[in-house]
Amino acid sequence: LGILLSLLVPAHTTRSPDCGGILTPSGLRYLAEVSKPHAESVLRKDLLAPPAPDPSPTSPSRNQITSVKVDKFSLTLIPDTGMRLSIEVDLGITSAPSSTKQMRLSILADLHVEMNPEGNLELVTSDCKPTLEEVQSTEEADSKSSGSDVDKQINIEKICLEVSKLLLFPNERLMSLAAPFPITPSCQVQYLPLAAPMYSEQGIIISLQTTFQVAGTVIPLPVSPVPFSMPGSARSSPSHLILAFSEHFYTSLFSALEESGALNVSLLSSLTTATLAERITQMGSLFQEDLPVVLQAVTRSSPHVVLEEDKAIVKLFITAQIGAGSSLFQSFLSVNVDVTARLHLSVVDTRMIISVAAIEDIELSLATSDVGPILAALLEELFLPTIREEVPAQINAVLRQGVFLPHIASFTYTDVNITIHKDYVLIPCNLQLEARTG
Repeated sequence: LGILLSLLVPAHTTRSPDCGGILTPSGLRYLAEVSKPHAESVLRKDLLAPPAPDPSPTSPSRNQITSVKVDKFSLTLIPDTGMRLSIEVDLGITSAPSSTKQMRLSILADLHVEMNPEGNLELVTSDCKPTLEEVQSTEEADSKSSGSDVDKQINIEKICLEVSKLLLFPNERLMSLAAPFPITPSCQVQYLPLAAPMYSEQGIIISLQTTFQVAGTVIPLPVSPVPFSMPGSARSSPSHLILAFSEHFYTSLFSALEESGALNVSLLSSLTTATLAERITQMGSLFQEDLPVVLQAVTRSSPHVVLEEDKAIVKLFITAQIGAGSSLFQSFLSVNVDVTARLHLSVVDTRMIISVAAIEDIELSLATSDVGPILAALLEELFLPTIREEVPAQINAVLRQGVFLPHIASFTYTDVNITIHKDYVLIPCNLQLEARTG
């Protein structure tokens, strides 16, 4: 799978891929399979339309196409070039109540995906060869002339012009790939294609660059130290699609959440000012009444995600203002907290669910104090349980909706298998056409 993004040489230093995917030959076969009924429906609509009335009443009765059945529909990969669409359609034709014939319409079209000036991917037909031949007939005479009549009735040029519409992923769906998706109410993610896809024996390779918006503004993200590329030899995959995400993608995601303020949270402690005064004597002079103790956690620098074999870790750098009072918060301590936590990744439909699974390490250090010096051991005893329990819970609440993966409309992902490697995450999965409702 090294080919996936080692081929993706950044066009500019500011535009380099941080994720991408391969649509495999088995994925193309699946798209052909689900497109077959759609193609039959489109062709029926085009070919079964009643012919225009003939102005000459003396002319012989015209051929009428009475049945359209797509017998074969395949989509194959042509490395370095694109895709080949092959369709065979059986047509039933009557020209009089007693005469019927079977004809076969064969269409061979070469397709590829281009990038238009707006930056959207577009399916383009580069070559189309239709042929029409008679299979069997109940009338012996005039079969040639009636065949040419059928030629006139079937607008072959029109079918070739619109052949890409016989597939279930025409350009409206390809454009949906680059739609912005919500992560939180103020934060959005968008996957922008960097170039037209590349075609290899492994499949169709698409390189994407992620942008994040906070309150409608695209935010600058940490610069990736190295262009995204993956080691490993090329090998065939039974999955329809292989998605890949760089370490930089996950760090950028957490940076966007930090920028949007989503990681700034209030943590309610089980302590009160009275219980704290038993351990910190100067507390008594600050608060006359017994109030609940609250930790207001804010990020002091961008989080960082590290990917290792079978392991994803997020490092959070937080300052917790410790204080009391609900309506009027009065801070009396400030503590720097560095948290290292394991991340758990899963996929539901077309969303990646990221959650903090377990905290591996926490470091607390006193930043400022209005109640005198406090030993590190006492700080940990008082506040570590709250931080250990509440920080993952609050972050998981922010991320519970998940992060939309790159996908095209009407398709969802199944049979997902996530593997975490050094510097990247690999997500092989199968495509599934969603059942239409309504």
